[in-house]
Amino acid sequence: MDGLNMSRRIRRTPYTDRVEQIGVQGFSVVNHMLLPKAFKTSVEEDYWHLREHVQIWDVSCERQVQIEGPDAAELLQWMTPRDISNAKVGDCLYVPIIDANAGLINDPVMLKLSNNKFWLSIADSDVLLYAMGLALGRGLDVEVSEPDVSPLAVQGPKTEDLLAGLFGEHIRDIGFFKFGWIEFENTHQLIARSGYSRQGGFEIYLSGGHLGSALWDAVWSAGQTFNIAPGCPNLIERIEGGLFSYGNEMTRENNPLELGLVKFCSVDGSIDYIGRKALQEIAKQGVTREIRGITFDGDPCPTCSVPWPVTVGGIEIGKITSAIWSPRLKCNVGQAIIDRRFWDAGQQVTVHCRDQDMRRGIVRKFPIEID
Repeated sequence: MDGLNMSRRIRRTPYTDRVEQIGVQGFSVVNHMLLPKAFKTSVEEDYWHLREHVQIWDVSCERQVQIEGPDAAELLQWMTPRDISNAKVGDCLYVPIIDANAGLINDPVMLKLSNNKFWLSIADSDVLLYAMGLALGRGLDVEVSEPDVSPLAVQGPKTEDLLAGLFGEHIRDIGFFKFGWIEFENTHQLIARSGYSRQGGFEIYLSGGHLGSALWDAVWSAGQTFNIAPGCPNLIERIEGGLFSYGNEMTRENNPLELGLVKFCSVDGSIDYIGRKALQEIAKQGVTREIRGITFDGDPCPTCSVPWPVTVGGIEIGKITSAIWSPRLKCNVGQAIIDRRFWDAGQQVTVHCRDQDMRRGIVRKFPIEID
């Protein structure tokens, strides 16, 4: 935990005691809350384990913005270009949230708990304050709050068997990006088939932080026969799988079309939302850049703490925002926003991963694979 000075401004989670006991090696901070980022295993060891077994992740930093009241659906639709009118109770929808210029504010998952009650499971920006301001400005009959809900992710190919044995066979009937309910310690808890990996898994949206240690212990104990391990969102797996990180791959400087999110955006005028005119104009003109995968050669690359230029013939055509060595593909992998003229798969590029360190690279589609 060197370099992270703890204080009350950085919130602990209901599971922090357990991750400390199990040997957490470092934290990041997301939504003003601790996010475990490393344990005793290396990133590569964690990657292989995630692909083969099951892991338990403290992702309480995925805070919930609860929007409840007669005008809840109206406020949600005003915030996102995705048409949510057909969402059913039990659905989880990926909903980009944009500003008046179509810049991305956040890219949460929306959970519809009832016709008048929704959760937004947010990435790292202050959506709570944005929603409160919009509700006040429009005079909507809603209450916007942050409930005592702390997600615990269980990820990996053995997750379903583990959780079905712990909570019941009905777990297997929950569809992808759908949620159901489990009983735990005489409480009713929401569980969704979702998570920040491509390896399959669930997230338990624990209501009541006082139950955090008990839930962790129950999952940990049941997972012993499945080779469970503590983990966290894995950078290698995320980059390969085309999972983007708000604040890294995208900020308000980006619009959702640049991130390949066109299927989540209505630009035909059938619904109204903040930034509609701006997004319609971008769609009409066509985006000038878009996110792509990149593989590049050389030794395992350093940490990408600042964007790295990507060039063709000495001309900068994009920037890598996240990168790491892939032990499966035997090369470095990255994500980058690339100019239109050069974004076709197979385009050869040069990656400037640090001063005087140039690597040969190739533009790839997601998920990143090598023929």
